[in-house]
Amino acid sequence: MYSFDVSNGSKAELYRDLTAAVDALTAEEPDAIANMANAAAVIWQYLPDLNWAGFYRMVDGELVLGPFQGKAACIRIAVGKGVCGTAAATGETQLVEDVHAFPGHIACDAASRSELVVPLVRDGMVLGVLDLDSPEPARFDAEDAKGCEALAALLVERLSPTPVD
Repeated sequence: MYSFDVSNGSKAELYRDLTAAVDALTAEEPDAIANMANAAAVIWQYLPDLNWAGFYRMVDGELVLGPFQGKAACIRIAVGKGVCGTAAATGETQLVEDVHAFPGHIACDAASRSELVVPLVRDGMVLGVLDLDSPEPARFDAEDAKGCEALAALLVERLSPTPVD
């Protein structure tokens, strides 16, 4: 059983502690699915105001649902479609204050109002995305994006060179 001391201070401190917790959980584990599962659990436990936290994996040219916390989700997302597909297509973080204003938004959970999606990129190849949803509009900001990008960078090093089915 793991126990982490995650800061209730600034966002920078929170993300520093989250990254350290994910680092501790994944350091010796080679399995990508196990590492994504533990990362999703830690994010869900410590980041406030989320209604979904998890991963989509790139499998045969499309995003396929991976480990997550929250309500049941869309299973497959085409690259270029919705917020997750856009992050996968561009290789860039998508910070969406109002998902209903995002062209082509895919509503897996009607309660979601804002979303942050960070691509997992290694050697120019998108391995998947980290997806966070919130029922609060404009829940995420640049500091959240920076913190999640640091988490994603750590995780990319802990994922198999090729997606695991």
